Amino acid sequence: MRERKKHGALRGLRFLALLLACSLAAAGLSGCGKKTSDWRSREVQSIDDNYRTWYEIFVYSFCDSNGDGIGDLQGVISKLDYIQELGFNGIWLMPIMPSTTYHKYDVKDYMKIDPEYGTMEDFDALMAECEKRGIKVILDLVLNHTSSKHPWFVQAKEYLESLGEGQEPSAEECPYVGYYNFVKGNPSSTTWYQAGTSGYYYEGGFWSEMPDVNFESEALRREFEAVIDFWLEKGVGGFRLDAVKEFYSGNPTKNIEVLRWVNDYVKAADPDAYMVGEAWEGLNVYAQYYESGIDSFFNFEFGDSNGRIVKTLVFTGDVNNAQAYAKELVKAQNTIRKYREDAIDAPFFINHDMGRAAGCLRYDERKIKMSAALNVLMSGSAFVYYGEEIGMTGSGKDENKRAPMFWTTDSRISGMTNGPADMEPQEHRFAGALDQMKDPKSIYSFYKDTILLRNQNPEIARGTVARLEEITDGDIAAISKEYDGKKIYLLYNLSETESKQVKLSKSQYGYSEIAGWLSVDGEEVKLSGDTVTLPSYSVVVLR
Repeated sequence: MRERKKHGALRGLRFLALLLACSLAAAGLSGCGKKTSDWRSREVQSIDDNYRTWYEIFVYSFCDSNGDGIGDLQGVISKLDYIQELGFNGIWLMPIMPSTTYHKYDVKDYMKIDPEYGTMEDFDALMAECEKRGIKVILDLVLNHTSSKHPWFVQAKEYLESLGEGQEPSAEECPYVGYYNFVKGNPSSTTWYQAGTSGYYYEGGFWSEMPDVNFESEALRREFEAVIDFWLEKGVGGFRLDAVKEFYSGNPTKNIEVLRWVNDYVKAADPDAYMVGEAWEGLNVYAQYYESGIDSFFNFEFGDSNGRIVKTLVFTGDVNNAQAYAKELVKAQNTIRKYREDAIDAPFFINHDMGRAAGCLRYDERKIKMSAALNVLMSGSAFVYYGEEIGMTGSGKDENKRAPMFWTTDSRISGMTNGPADMEPQEHRFAGALDQMKDPKSIYSFYKDTILLRNQNPEIARGTVARLEEITDGDIAAISKEYDGKKIYLLYNLSETESKQVKLSKSQYGYSEIAGWLSVDGEEVKLSGDTVTLPSYSVVVLR
């Protein structure tokens, strides 16, 4: 009897040990056979280059550190762990320089921090904390126009007001008159405004308080070079260039010349600096801007409510929606490479000028998750606007699109901002970030997994895309990505309801395993022999 008890106890211990081993294996910590669910434990392949996953932050609405209701740089510092844990290794800060507006795209001083956001010491602290985490920071650089309160414009306007009858302006007396587009007499245009009480008018394509600058002025270019030097010396990793197609509206050739000057100057100072331009045009137009040498331009073909991502997920009447998505990936790549072989695409879905994804996708949580995969798994430098990772609400007027980051409904938690003064009340359909972090099935968790999958597989960001044309199912987007002599395969099941089986010969394609997978419902992607089983709305990476 004692012997049977002894053997029974040993069997119990072995069973517990087996359970423990398999539990560890499921967490990616031990043996017990490799399962596709182990993919999250794979190492991130860190490459210190400009193919990054960028988080766009509107500081005003992001996180308030001092209780005044306005976000600030210390607030950003306090959330760096949150940003890093999501997997982002780049931050784009919308304008942080002194301004008269909440959005700060009308700059009064290019070499200072807006007091609402903090001090230069706060900025230095932010840069130091980002460097510790391997996060590169780029600043929004607004070159197309200044504030009407910028000293350059103020002095130019006062000088023009002081001119006597018949006296012509002189750049020797006031060099700033050459910094802007002044003309004598009223051009009778809705984008030209009187310069004070003078007989001169200035161009302001966006707003009367944003006078456009004149890039024909070499003195102005030297001023901007000093601005670039200042911020590079502060440690910024580059710039997001605002409204580049409006330097000379309707004239891409002259715009490209300005950008070539900017690129050459920045890269001479810091060859590793990264720049991305906003040329809000169709693919065939913005692709031309790559001739300037600028690293990236935002991919407007895929973004916004009428872009390829929404067409793929919402306009489901097209029986070949997934095929169209795959074809557009290749088309965008090849169109850009006609102008520069080493171009870095800059895919995004939503930014601060667009209605948020949740509204575009009719608050369908499954579609919101899938949109993350369609955006973040594109080649190039992928950009995500703050709050998209939790399905925030915001549409209509610009202020609504820049609403406070929704951290939590718990009023005891600090950090929530008030948002822009003219913002309409926003009702969020999904939980705040701090709550979603606790939920493995949340939008936040799906974003985190998607970015992890991107960071684990360098080919996703850097690879040359080709379509697997032999996969003809209209719900399946099948592509390869090749980088540094290695090739991976991505299969997307874009059916909203149906599980799909895709046969892909291991011997023909040279893959052996699932490197990772995503599905909006958490249902596992499986590989049996040469057959991949993909749940509805899922993605798999084969290596």
